[in-house]
Amino acid sequence: MYEHGKQPLLSAARFAKRVIRHFILAFLVLAAGLGIGVLGYHSFGELNWIDSLLNASMILGGMGPVDTLHSSAAKIFASCYALFSGLAFIGIASLIVAPFAHRILHRFHLDKE
Repeated sequence: MYEHGKQPLLSAARFAKRVIRHFILAFLVLAAGLGIGVLGYHSFGELNWIDSLLNASMILGGMGPVDTLHSSAAKIFASCYALFSGLAFIGIASLIVAPFAHRILHRFHLDKE
């Protein structure tokens, strides 16, 4: 997926395509995570679709829950979803930053030789 250290730096056009691919992948991971949260809050928390979307968005964004959950199943789901969301946030951020970090490091190593 990435060029080796001995290979030349990608052109700006190819780098832009790489960045776009990473953003699309990050968006798909975000959408999948949000979908899991919405379905879970709707089924376990018995919230309507809009409240489920709000709660899933707030948890996935790191802001915390909005509605109080009453059943044990809903609380267990919310706990698992919060842990998943923390890891998903790190993964999504990594997907977005990776092409830029790689390009900086690759350019740095090209300058050494």
